[in-house]
Formats: sequence, structure tokens, C-alpha cells
Amino acid sequence: MKRKYILGNWKMNKTLNEGIETVKKIGELLSDYDGEYTWGIAPPFTLIHALSTLKTSGGGFLLGAQNCYFEKSGAFTGEISPLMLSDLGVDFVIVGHSERRNLFGETDELISRKVRAVLDFGMTPVLCVGEKLEQREEGMTFEVIKKQLTGSLALVDPNLIPSVIIAYEPVWAIGTGKTATPETAQEVHKFIREILQDLGANASEVSVIYGGSVKPENIAALTEMPDIDGGLVGGASLKPDAFASIIRSAR
Repeated sequence: MKRKYILGNWKMNKTLNEGIETVKKIGELLSDYDGEYTWGIAPPFTLIHALSTLKTSGGGFLLGAQNCYFEKSGAFTGEISPLMLSDLGVDFVIVGHSERRNLFGETDELISRKVRAVLDFGMTPVLCVGEKLEQREEGMTFEVIKKQLTGSLALVDPNLIPSVIIAYEPVWAIGTGKTATPETAQEVHKFIREILQDLGANASEVSVIYGGSVKPENIAALTEMPDIDGGLVGGASLKPDAFASIIRSAR
């Protein structure tokens, strides 16, 4: 059965003490939460060890990483391996985020190797897909999503695809304040399930979440859509009150 998630991507933000205090505050705000959404935080690499200690002491959240390399070890200066993340108790790893694709030139082929590596080390990949504004305006949204999905899952056995969380993040809505309407997001999420089914997966078991300027004010309308299983939250996840409100407001 698919699960529902609200996951925070902190990107390149928070010092050690700031990160610890933020997660503690979120935990306090959600101490009585008994809803169906599982929440998690993907901090910078520098905070993973400290937050793993909070998690193992009963914090009740999922711990994520924002990226990883696909090799277990070796001469790859500046990279972090899935073995290292697994050793720290990481639960999920974001792969294929648009900022990795567009700023650092990551290809679908590279991302596919990362997805496979994350699965091999017992963690959950959160695979991001999404179109740029000019691609949407040119009517290429479905073409782009299909290419990214098929390429980024090329090395994954169809039976394992339900172990991957898919995050639809339209690039034009990330950090811009613009959000796809619930109906627009639903249309793409439904299409994603159709592609996953075509790839041989049981698409009804795959968690597909939405990212792109997710806020307390729009999460309910988004998650009321039948194919939206939660959110990947950027800026609002840096603020304990806002992030906790998103989790409580999700439908």
C-alpha cells in the first residue's frame, strides 16, 4: 500500500545548532499528531549525524539526504556514498532534483544509477521530475515528464518501482511563489501513474507527491486530489510553525 508523506528539503540552509533546534521545535508542535502523513527532513550533509541522534532517541520522523553518488566508495572527491548515508540511519535520498539537473548537469542516466544505488542500500529514493516554464508553455509537459521518468527508472526492476517516491516539481513553481493549481498538478500526477503502469509497475502502490511553493494555505487543496499523496516542501520546511501546519493541514 502506498503511504503519504510530507518531506522537507532544506537545501543549503541551517547551521548545526539551527538545524537541531528546528527539528526539536517541529517535533514539539507535532507531539500529538496522529494523522496519516509521515513527515521527514532532508538537511544538508553536515547535519545528518546530529539529526540521526534525534531520530534514534524517539523523534518519530524520517531522515533524508539531498543527494548521493552511486558508488559505494572510491576516489570521488566531494561526493557522499549511499553506504555512508545508510550507515548514518538515513531513510530517504532525494535524487534528480531540478537544481541538480539544471545547475549541475545531472542526466537521466546518472540519476538512474543513483536511484538504483539508493535502493540497493535499503533507502527510499525520492525521484524528482518536472518541466521548465518554457517547456510548459510549448506544450511539452507530458513529453518531458515521460522522458525523465523512463530514463531515471531505467535501471530499476518494475517490481521495485513502488519502493520509489516520485515527486512532481514543476521547475517554474520552485521557490517562485507560484504553485500549480490542484487540477493542473492532479493531471500530471495521473499521467505519472499511467507512465509507471506502462513501465510494468503497480502504479496504485506508488507514492506520488507534489513540490513547488507548498504552503499551509495550499496543501489541503493539493492533497484532496486523488493522485497526490503529499508534498516535498522547500522554504516552508525551514520554519517549524509553517511546516507543522502543512503536515496538520494535509488531507
